[in-house]
Amino acid sequence: MEPRFCSVSPEVIRLLRARIFLPPRDPAVACAMLRASATLFAALLLAVSSHDLLSRAVAAPSRSGPVAITLRVTRSSPLDLEVQGDLADAPRGSIRYLTRRDLLALAQVSYLVSDDANLTGQARISGVLLEELTKNLAALPGSDMVVALCDDRYRANYPREYISAHHPLLVLLINGQPPERWPKDSEGHGFDMGPYLISHPKFTPRFKVLSHTDEPQIPWGVVRLEFRDEKTVLGAIAPQGPRALQPVVQAGYKIAEQNCFRCHNLGDEGGHKAGRPWTVLATWATASPEYFAAYVRNPKSKSPKAEMPGFPAYDDATVGALISYFQTFSDSAARQNGNLN
Repeated sequence: MEPRFCSVSPEVIRLLRARIFLPPRDPAVACAMLRASATLFAALLLAVSSHDLLSRAVAAPSRSGPVAITLRVTRSSPLDLEVQGDLADAPRGSIRYLTRRDLLALAQVSYLVSDDANLTGQARISGVLLEELTKNLAALPGSDMVVALCDDRYRANYPREYISAHHPLLVLLINGQPPERWPKDSEGHGFDMGPYLISHPKFTPRFKVLSHTDEPQIPWGVVRLEFRDEKTVLGAIAPQGPRALQPVVQAGYKIAEQNCFRCHNLGDEGGHKAGRPWTVLATWATASPEYFAAYVRNPKSKSPKAEMPGFPAYDDATVGALISYFQTFSDSAARQNGNLN
């Protein structure tokens, strides 16, 4: 029988006797030597394991740099995300695809949120930061703006300043569930909110222009992300003519950039959900400022079937800034036609 004070198991003793030729007839001496040998053996195992772990850590790809991603030429599933714009390893303007598996291979973040209007109460959201996607997909440093397009032609714009301040993420899971198990839209239409939506860890407004406060850009039904040059995108709706730099016009520009541009377009830029382009808004603002103001505050008062949300909190100065801004486009058109000096 082995001594009771020896803490080394009998199996280890027998193994080490065979390995280091300990005399089997002196248990106390054998145990002492075995304990020392076991300690040495454990140290060797720890050293080997540490070396192995260190090797793996050094070999692992760094999250500080881009991760190799293969952009797919064809769609393989309705859940594939379309990507377009200034993409690395793809012709400009071409559409490529990322599968959910591709997206899950990127660095993931997870947050418990309670201030997302699309979600009821608290929810655990997981996904990929737009910063991470830009780092891995954008071809040029100037491709600093992300544009999200939805299946209803709604559009959300994420300039560099917005991304840096709010850290929006492309949501892949809600409460650990894939899109087919997500809740329906919060407006009560029964629409699916997948295949993707965009949310934030926590939204804190970063600016206020008159009575317009910085708003969270939280679209659902996102089907495409575009990586664009911010100056090109926002330059398309920059105010025109000699009044362009007036403070009231610039205030209207800032509001329209975040608000109106989501559903209204000027050419290829902007959302197409509303079906009314920038030129129509400019005409309303010029021909009937009162109608324009009433529509902005309560669209259904002018069009019972309007889907646009109203902005009743916009005061006269805020609506007036929008009117002044949109009028610059009518002024420019009139000038081009020779109707203004």
